[in-house]
Amino acid sequence: MTKRSQGIGPLFADDSQAGMSGEEIEKQTAAVGASDQWRHAIRRRVTWVAVILLGWMCVIGGRLWYVQVYDHDFYLEQAAIQQEQTLSVPAKRGDILDRKGRVLALSVEADTITAIPRQINNAEIVAKQLCDVLKDCGQGGYLSVDKLTARLDTDRAFAYIRRQVLPEVKARIAALKIEGIGWIQEERRYYPNREMAAHLLGYVGLDNKGLGGVESRYQSKILGQPGKILFQTDARHRAFVSQIEQAPTVGATLELTIDENLQHIAERELRRGIAEHRADAGTVIILQPHTGEVLALANEPTFNPNVFRFSKDKDRRNRAIQDQYEPGSTFKIVTAAAALEEKVIAPDDLVDVSAGMIHFGARTIHDTTNYGTLSFHDVIVKSSNVGTILVGQEVGADRLDEYTRRFGFGRRLSQDFSGEQRGLVWSPEDLNPSALASVSMGYQIGVTPLQMAVATSVIANGGNLIEPHVVKALVAHGRRVKMKREPPQRVITRATATTVTSMMEDVVRRGTATRAQIPGYTIAGKTGTAQKLVNKAYSKSLYNSSFVGFAPSRAPELTILVVIDSPKAGHTYGGVVAAPIFKRIAEAALRYLEIFPTFHASSPIVVTKISAPESKTAGARQRPAAMTAIATVKPDQVVMPDLRGLSARQALRGLAKLEVRARLEGNGFVVEQTPEPGKPIDRDFECVLRLDRTAPTPRASTNEASP
Repeated sequence: MTKRSQGIGPLFADDSQAGMSGEEIEKQTAAVGASDQWRHAIRRRVTWVAVILLGWMCVIGGRLWYVQVYDHDFYLEQAAIQQEQTLSVPAKRGDILDRKGRVLALSVEADTITAIPRQINNAEIVAKQLCDVLKDCGQGGYLSVDKLTARLDTDRAFAYIRRQVLPEVKARIAALKIEGIGWIQEERRYYPNREMAAHLLGYVGLDNKGLGGVESRYQSKILGQPGKILFQTDARHRAFVSQIEQAPTVGATLELTIDENLQHIAERELRRGIAEHRADAGTVIILQPHTGEVLALANEPTFNPNVFRFSKDKDRRNRAIQDQYEPGSTFKIVTAAAALEEKVIAPDDLVDVSAGMIHFGARTIHDTTNYGTLSFHDVIVKSSNVGTILVGQEVGADRLDEYTRRFGFGRRLSQDFSGEQRGLVWSPEDLNPSALASVSMGYQIGVTPLQMAVATSVIANGGNLIEPHVVKALVAHGRRVKMKREPPQRVITRATATTVTSMMEDVVRRGTATRAQIPGYTIAGKTGTAQKLVNKAYSKSLYNSSFVGFAPSRAPELTILVVIDSPKAGHTYGGVVAAPIFKRIAEAALRYLEIFPTFHASSPIVVTKISAPESKTAGARQRPAAMTAIATVKPDQVVMPDLRGLSARQALRGLAKLEVRARLEGNGFVVEQTPEPGKPIDRDFECVLRLDRTAPTPRASTNEASP
């Protein structure tokens, strides 16, 4: 056996190496070693790459976990900020109605031109195209080309171009087919009667905010809840409306006390009067003297609230509550009421005004005529300055100040008007004899037209100060809520009010206001002619001419104030300038309200109740249809009729013929009355009528008579 066969093993890897020399074998062995080193190097490199890749994957995975899980909410919010934008949609405003439900203001849909700046490639070219359509771009225009270019040359997802455009403007812009330019619909305030009651209603800005009148005062009530629209952006930064997140809601409907027809009458006659007398401005107020309801409020010059931006600030000013003026002789009714209430003088007491003037140092106050000796009644009828001053001195500064404030001067009277002025009333300690003389005849005191109308209503309603108001009720969510008002405040007794009424009747009958007479009606009123302050001195050519009165005088339904600022047609007296305007307004208003004449009534004067036709429905109640008149007992007395079952208007119309006052309690039909039917009463007596929504079963009248 050889050594190989003895299992010693081969010295070489294969038989091919047999017979090789030692040097060759060493070379081959070195080559094999080098080959193994290369493999180890590759293996190490692969291992390091694998470790690095694994580490990188761990980092990426950890980061993904951090973003997707740990900080998920934060990055979701950031994505929403980049991809979504919420646009607030203005809330819808409720309608404004007159006392009979006629629409004075409403909201209509209008198109607003918008842009998505991210989609606009050349902002300057697009801006020029838009300006060519909008027409008022450029120098001095609403929006310049440069401003519009800057607005479009951004990375924003939304921008306004023009709010609330006309339909034809939208059509022209749509025809351009510009990428990134579109439109949305908004609510726009619309006033169908244009200038009618503009100062009372106010106006609304582009941001849907009330900027004047009841639109501003009741902004929180009229305005509903705003809505939200969601805009989203896709991968190419193209924005589109995704959804309406919250629809805007409608605000409350406002029911006003004004009557559209009476408002038209007031504005028409005021405009005519200003043109006739070439005056600068004027104001008319119509009040219901027993309730304080403002039936009409007109100012001239006026404006169109639909395009209020093109009107002047002074034209938008509500002169009735914001302008102070010296009332002149119309204020003498306050001096007269204070003197009578304090029993300083009686109506028949004589006042010597024969001098025709009165001196306070270097100051002299004149009467227009030397009247000689007048009764206090005729001092007011003739509007004697000297007589009124003498009586005012007897009243004294303290008491005159007290009654001035009782009548509502020097304070705001209504919660319905924003911007109402308090007026100017001097403290008693600041009134020297000359100043007291001025206040007695209506100078050195600042009042608003509304305050003067309310003060006159104190005389008209028997001595109570009432809160003037223009908002009757709010209607929201199917519920109608009447506005709460301050209760009447007793200022003077009914006897004093009746006496002053008699004086004011004679002012119209034979005094300074004969041009205010209306055939068939007794009218009570007072004229005023006051010099205007110009550069801290009284002008000798500019006056405030005014007249205030109520009709019918013994059963007042209307208090009407007319103030004309600076008439220049030659006449300045209130009896010549303002009284005829009052007459035209009152005549048309009385006819519209179907208030019957108060004297020269058709004969015979009887009362009768005409029952309505018997209802075919079993158990239906019959209701008296009308009351025609009342039998006279004595020249100054009448028999109280049976008013039960009549509506409030029917009852008041019948009593108005007799010059009998009535105080209403409740709403609906007359269910109780004081005094009882059939009792004789004086013509200036005030009866009390209690009303209820349900008419009572009619009963036979105790004083029915046949013609």
